[in-house]
Amino acid sequence: MTLIKPIAAIAVKLGIPRKNLELFGDYKAKISLNILKKSDSRKGKYIVVTGITPTHLGEGKTVTTIGLSMALNKSGKKCVACIRQPSIGPFFGVKGGGVGGGKSLVLPEEDINLHLTGDIHAVSQAHNLCASFIDNHLYRGNALNIDVERIYWRRVVDVNDRALRRVMIGLGGGDSGVERQTGFDITAASELMAILALSESIPDLRKRISKIIVALTKDGKPVTCEDLKVAGSMALLLRDAIKPNLVQTNEGTPCIIHTGPFANITHGNSSVIADRVGLKLADFVVTESGFGADCGLEKFVDIKCRQSGLKPDAVVLVASIRALKIHSGLFKMTVGKPLDREIERENLKAVGLGSSNLKKQIENSIIYGVPCVVAINRFKTDTSREIASVKKIALKAGAYSCVVSEVFTKGSRGGIDLARAVIAAAKVKSSFKLLYPSTTSIKDKMERIAKTIYGAKAVSFEPLAQANAQNFELLGLGELPICMAKTHLSLSHDPTLKGAPKDFVLPVREIRPSVGAGFLYALCGKILTMPSLPSHPVGECIDVDAKGRTKLCTLEKASKLI
Repeated sequence: MTLIKPIAAIAVKLGIPRKNLELFGDYKAKISLNILKKSDSRKGKYIVVTGITPTHLGEGKTVTTIGLSMALNKSGKKCVACIRQPSIGPFFGVKGGGVGGGKSLVLPEEDINLHLTGDIHAVSQAHNLCASFIDNHLYRGNALNIDVERIYWRRVVDVNDRALRRVMIGLGGGDSGVERQTGFDITAASELMAILALSESIPDLRKRISKIIVALTKDGKPVTCEDLKVAGSMALLLRDAIKPNLVQTNEGTPCIIHTGPFANITHGNSSVIADRVGLKLADFVVTESGFGADCGLEKFVDIKCRQSGLKPDAVVLVASIRALKIHSGLFKMTVGKPLDREIERENLKAVGLGSSNLKKQIENSIIYGVPCVVAINRFKTDTSREIASVKKIALKAGAYSCVVSEVFTKGSRGGIDLARAVIAAAKVKSSFKLLYPSTTSIKDKMERIAKTIYGAKAVSFEPLAQANAQNFELLGLGELPICMAKTHLSLSHDPTLKGAPKDFVLPVREIRPSVGAGFLYALCGKILTMPSLPSHPVGECIDVDAKGRTKLCTLEKASKLI
């Protein structure tokens, strides 16, 4: 049984004075931003964990992030892990929680998977306050001349609910307000979540919120939160949410959890502030970027690092042999159906074919000029010949090293080889670089990402996207980086295309402004900003006992739900 330690003791271990700690009970706390003013700072090594294109099962990226941080500590390096806060939507849907698993997880896991310290709720409230101000402004005469057909700001809620994707509000008009069509996004997709993750301070947060473009006027001019006179109230609601949350791993390694933007919709990385706190206090910071290297890592570099000035010392690319077999195209995986048992048998042909995805994601990792360590997240069905094959392929593709990781089953002991490889890679002199300069046009940036990172032969801009790009260039937003919103289940826009698809055309249907967050984001293919629930959500398997503790159904029933 894992014994959780008082969070005050974990803070001491990391070097956080009690005066910079705001306790939320015994096992979680917020870190005051005053910690960043400490003069006795060190510059830790900055390690970013990414992965191959994931399957619906997940490939162990969070487990690896947590296990690697514990293994680095066990190897004599002071280390802190930085991960995102899980969304309640996926937790009760298909994906489940985001605290790792096995012998590499963060505690208290129930609190983290549910409300933690309330940051996600604060984002929802601040976002929806702005939405209410927009509709109140319309009802009160629309002095800003807002074009009802060009309101970008929708409402948000932190659950998966397809019925809210398109809604009519103000039905009947009159005292009910102005009748119009709008919809809901999941809270993780809110621009405020992205802003919270990229802000450096409360003044920076306030400034970014003021720049949010919520709509256009009838003559095409932007309407901001500052114009609506709601920016200050929104910042007030987020004044505590900007402080990162301190928790711990099951081995007592400090872990900072902060913000939760999705990587397939927004930029998919934990906060700049969390990483800065870690780099100030530890020898190593292991931070995680969402989904595959084509999603989270690209945005980590071209959005997060571009804005913050932070530079990674090494990339850890997580791969699993079962996922490589799925990427071979020889097997089909369907949510709600058992995994094909053939995947668990040795199949060097499938591993070789599926490794096209591994090779492409290694290429996507080293293109930024830093060394890449491949971590094979080992499952009990993996054979020694399959592992040897992946190692050979990874090294030939340009990986600095390729090692087996067994942190799920063994905790830090199972990550010692990975820790050694990361320590060695972080010593290599690198030449970090961005994918594209800010001066490149909006469409050229998208084509650079699509062709270089995804492997597309071209980009197709639908009429709305064409008009959006032209309009944003005219508004002086052309130098903003691009956040591509696309499926995480393929290098392309089509989740059914596995491996490393080529010669496809990436369709961009719309471009939306996230000026406060400092980027524009493009909707590619059929990507949605409000997820849905499956036929049998994981929530069906969750209950509470007489003492208020989480009660789960049997593993047999849970496997059928998933």
